[in-house]
Parts: sequence; C-alpha cells; structure tokens
Amino acid sequence: MKPDSKEPTRCAWARDDTLYQHYHDCEWGVPLHDDQRLFEFLLLEGAQAGLSWITILRKRENYRAAFDNFDATRIAAYDANKIESLLQNPGIVRNRLKVQSAVGNAQQFLRVQEEFASFAEFIWQFVEGHPRQNAWRTQADVPANTPESDAMSRELRRRGFKFVGTTICYALMQATGMVNDHTTECFRHEQLRNQ
Repeated sequence: MKPDSKEPTRCAWARDDTLYQHYHDCEWGVPLHDDQRLFEFLLLEGAQAGLSWITILRKRENYRAAFDNFDATRIAAYDANKIESLLQNPGIVRNRLKVQSAVGNAQQFLRVQEEFASFAEFIWQFVEGHPRQNAWRTQADVPANTPESDAMSRELRRRGFKFVGTTICYALMQATGMVNDHTTECFRHEQLRNQ
C-alpha cells in the first residue's frame, strides 16, 4: 500500500478484489446471532468445500434466489423434483451431494432450533457465547481449525449435518464473528475487539 493511500489496511486475502473488500469490511467477523443468516453461512460454507470462497461469494445472490432466501423451513421440504431443478441452475454449484446436503441440513437445523430455541444458542456454545479475540500477525498465523471447530464439527455430524468438517466449521466461526481472525494490522481487528 502506498503511504499516501486513503485505503485502510485490510487482511491480506481482501486487498485485491472489491467484492472481497466489501465482504471483509462489512460482514466477515461481525458477531451474528440471526438464525436465518447463520443458516445462510452454514449452507454457503458447505457449498464452498473444495472451492474458493470468492467463487461462492460471486454466486451468493443466485443462492439466495435458488434457495428461497435461505428459509430453512422451505428448504427442508424440497423434494426430488426441486433438487433436480437446482442441479440445472448454472448460478449455483451444481454438485448433487452439496444440494442434497442443503436439504438435509435444513431439516437438522429445524430440529436444533426446536431443541435449543434457536440455532444461534446452539452454535455459540462452542465459544461460550462470546467471540474469541485472536491476535494473528499474518494470514499464515491463522489456523485452519481449532479444538472448538473440531468439537462443533463432531456435534454437527453426530446430529446428521453434512459438509461440516472442522475446516468448514472454522470458516463458519470466522465468517459469523465467533472468532475475530482479522490480522492485527487490519483496521477491522480493533473495531471488532470492541463489539
């Protein structure tokens, strides 16, 4: 970055793409307790498996349209015809296992809501209800998983969720502000320490 630049210093992954920058500046790492938004991230993180996040971010609006704005009740009721229709949609990742897992995960999501009153109540227990404040100097310091994401992954899989490996769970934790993984030089790191 040039010394006279008015651009703030961001995490290294968000410096070269305006879509990434907006996502980084406005969403990534902000503590999220809204069940529908948490379900959106759960579904999108699963769709990302084996792909880059920018690929999913670019398809996000298509996912919102295709998956009824991430309404878990509606998705849980998708039948074989709806799944086949989704697999013909070029605006999403057309992977049968991922599309089927979205339906199954919606069903499990509703069960968790019944048991815990909200999915947020359930998912935030893995960080004892408060964002973990990390202090990574560089992107290379940020782990791909933690004991908390391992525990979350085990419990989600035990409950029948799919595409919820520990790396996906840690990405979910980062995206939804369960952990503050902005690097210490990033302008958002300090801002999110105070949320």
